Amino acid sequence: QVQLVESGGGFAQAGNSLRLSCAASGSALRVNVMGWYRQAPGKQRELVATITRNGLTNYADSVKGRFTISRDNAKNTVYLQMDSLKPEDTAVYYCNVKSQIRDGLVDYNMDDWGKGTRVTVSS
Repeated sequence: QVQLVESGGGFAQAGNSLRLSCAASGSALRVNVMGWYRQAPGKQRELVATITRNGLTNYADSVKGRFTISRDNAKNTVYLQMDSLKPEDTAVYYCNVKSQIRDGLVDYNMDDWGKGTRVTVSS
């Protein structure tokens, strides 16, 4: 059982900033990769950015240079700093966490998704 709590979505004008947060919790939880994906109406879900527990990052070309992903391993929290927002950034943003949960002698690989937080950018 992995619980994800997302926050930070909302409304912004083009050129402004928002910061998303996602906190993962659970017993005997080892969080490996955390990331953000987004889905706009009528479009497929797409990767925005991911980060490993060692700090290696990956960004979609469309957000590179504008968005910054970071994490606090002690808090099992991932952040997405979104600067220079554009109307095309409008989407529901989903937190994704790949982790392992130890249950007795067994480690379970988990791939969990948040419920999503809506970001709306107006021109």
